[in-house]
Amino acid sequence: MSPGGAVTSVTVQGGDISFHIRLADPGAKVSVGKLRHERVPPTRSSLLAAPAQRRRMKGLFVLLLAQLCSASLVPEREKDPEYWRRQAQETLRNALRLQRLNQNVAKNLILFLGDGMGVSTVTAARILKGQLQHGQGEESLLEMDKFPFVALAKTYNTNAQVPDSAGTATAYLCGVKANEGTLGVSAGVTRDRCNTTKGQEVTSILHWAKEAGKAVGIVTTTRVTHATPSAAYAHSANRDWYSDGEMPPDALEGGCKDIARQLVENIPEIEVILGGGRKYMYPKNVSDVEYPYEEKHRGTRLDGRNLVQAWQEAKPRGKVTGTLWGLLSTCGTGEGCWHSTSAVSTSCWWCVKHLSQHKEEDLRPPPPPFSFGGERMSPTVSLSPGLFEPGDMVYELDRNNDTDPSLSEMVSVAIKMLQKNPRGFFLLVEGGRIDHGHHEGKAKQALHEAVELDRAIGLATRLTSTQDTLSVVTADHSHVFTFGGYTPRGNPIFGLAPMQSDVDRKPFTSILYGNGPGYKIVAGERENVSAVDFAHADYQAQSAVPLRQETHGGEDVAVFARGPMAHLLHGVHEQNYIPHAMAYAACIGSNRGHCNAAASPATPLLLPFLGLLLLLLC
Repeated sequence: MSPGGAVTSVTVQGGDISFHIRLADPGAKVSVGKLRHERVPPTRSSLLAAPAQRRRMKGLFVLLLAQLCSASLVPEREKDPEYWRRQAQETLRNALRLQRLNQNVAKNLILFLGDGMGVSTVTAARILKGQLQHGQGEESLLEMDKFPFVALAKTYNTNAQVPDSAGTATAYLCGVKANEGTLGVSAGVTRDRCNTTKGQEVTSILHWAKEAGKAVGIVTTTRVTHATPSAAYAHSANRDWYSDGEMPPDALEGGCKDIARQLVENIPEIEVILGGGRKYMYPKNVSDVEYPYEEKHRGTRLDGRNLVQAWQEAKPRGKVTGTLWGLLSTCGTGEGCWHSTSAVSTSCWWCVKHLSQHKEEDLRPPPPPFSFGGERMSPTVSLSPGLFEPGDMVYELDRNNDTDPSLSEMVSVAIKMLQKNPRGFFLLVEGGRIDHGHHEGKAKQALHEAVELDRAIGLATRLTSTQDTLSVVTADHSHVFTFGGYTPRGNPIFGLAPMQSDVDRKPFTSILYGNGPGYKIVAGERENVSAVDFAHADYQAQSAVPLRQETHGGEDVAVFARGPMAHLLHGVHEQNYIPHAMAYAACIGSNRGHCNAAASPATPLLLPFLGLLLLLLC
C-alpha cells in the first residue's frame, strides 16, 4: 500500500488494453476514480490469443471491480470512534478480571493440536469462518480466540531448524525435545537406527494421566498411528514404521516394534481411540471391508496378526463384547457395521452421530431398531478403537455425512465417554489434515479442516467447565502459507488480490505458498489464474518454488489456554514446556509437591493462633 495507506490500485490487462482503477481511502466508501486505457507493447502470446484473452480478462476486470466495490464498504458502526473505544474498554475489563487467577486443580485436560496450524492459518481460518457465516470475516472470532491466555512456542527439533511433526509431538506430549522423524524417544536416538532406541524411551502426558487413574483418549482425523497420536503411546526411531510392513529387516531383527503393535501393547487401556488407519492392524493383502477392491487399502502386516482382535482378546471378559466401542471396532473387522454394503447407512458412524447429539443418559442401550446384529449396546466404557478409514480420514469438505463422522462429532463422543471416570480425563484431539491440505497446496481443504477443529473446540467448551478443565490449543509447526496482496476488507479469502503483477501483468490469488506443487509454467510463463477455477476445493495455490510437496515453516506457533492454571502458558516458551505446565495444573507426572501442600495450606498458619488462644483462655 502507498505511504499512509490511502490508495489501493487494481490493474487488469486484456490483450493490448490495460485498465487502471484507483480506489480512494479504503477506510471510507469506495470511490472509483480515474479509468483510463493505454497502449501496451504486445507479446507473442497476446497476439496469438488476443480476442479470447481480451474477452476473458475484461470479464475478470468486471468481476474484480464488483467484488471490490462490495467488499470494501466499511460497516457504519465502525466509522464511529466510540465503537472502537467501547470495544477496547470491554476488552480491558475482561483483562482486569483475569487478575483473579484460576488456581484450581485441573480434573480434566484437553490438548487440541492443529497439525500445521501456524499463525497465518489461524488468521485465514478466522476470516473463512466469518465469511461462511455471511460476514466480512476479519472481525469474527474463532473459539480459540476466546481463550484468555496466549503464548508462543518455539518449534525447532534438536537437529532441525524447521521441524517435522514427530519431533514436535515428542516435545508437546512427552516434554522432551527430540530429533526430527523420531517418536517418544530422546535426542539420543538417530532416525532409522533401531539400535539407538533402547533406554532412550520417554513417556507422555497421556501415560502420566493414565498412571494417575484418569481416563485417556485420542481423537484424530489422520491414521491413529500417525506422528501426533503415536507420540502419546509409542517409542520409535522412525515415524513411518506404521506396521511391520513398513519396517526394514534390520529394525525387525533388532527387536523394534511397529507403531500399530505399540498402540495395542504399550498402553492397552486407552479408553477412546477414534480416527483412521485400520489397514495397519490387519495381515498383508487382507481386503478392506469398506473398500474391498482397492489394493492400496489392503492390510499391511507381515506378522499375520489381527491387532484389533488381539486388542479385544487382551481385555477382561465383558469389557468389549456388546459395548458401543466393541461395535465401533467392527469397522475394522467387517463383523457388523461394514459387514455388507447395505449396512453402510447404519455404520459405525451411527454410533458416533447418535452419541454426539445426545446427553449422558442417552449412552444407555437404545431400543431396536438401533441395535446391531441383535446385540444391545452396553453403557460400559470399553477399550476398543473406532477406525473409520484404512488410512487417514476424509477431508471435511469431501466427507460423506451419512458414513463418516466429523471431528466435532468424534470429540463429543470421546468427552461423554471419558467423563464417566470420576478422577477425570486426558484427551488429545488432532486436526491432522490441516497439514495434509497445506502439503498438497490445497489451501481450501486446509482452512476448512482448521474451521472444523475450531468447531470441535467450541463443542468441547460447552461440554466441560473452565473451573475443572484445562484446555490448550496449539500447533506442532507452521507452513510456508501466506495471504496478502493488499486485499480490501471482506475480500473472499480464496479470491484474487486486487492487483496484477507489475512484472508479468497477470492476476494472482491472495493465498500463496513459498514452495509446493502449485508452481506452474504455461507457454513459458506463470499460469494465468483467471483461466482456472481457483475457488475449487482441490485448487493448488501458486508457489514460488516447485516442489511435489509443500514444506513446513519454521516460525513460532501460538498456544491458547483456558481453565485451571492456564496463566502458566504465557510469553515465549520452548515447545516441550507445554505438557509440564498441563501436568502441573492437573497434579500428575513429576510435579506434584504443590498439590500435597495445597491439601492443608492453613495448618501451619493456624498453630500459632491456636496457641495464643489457649494462653488467653488459661
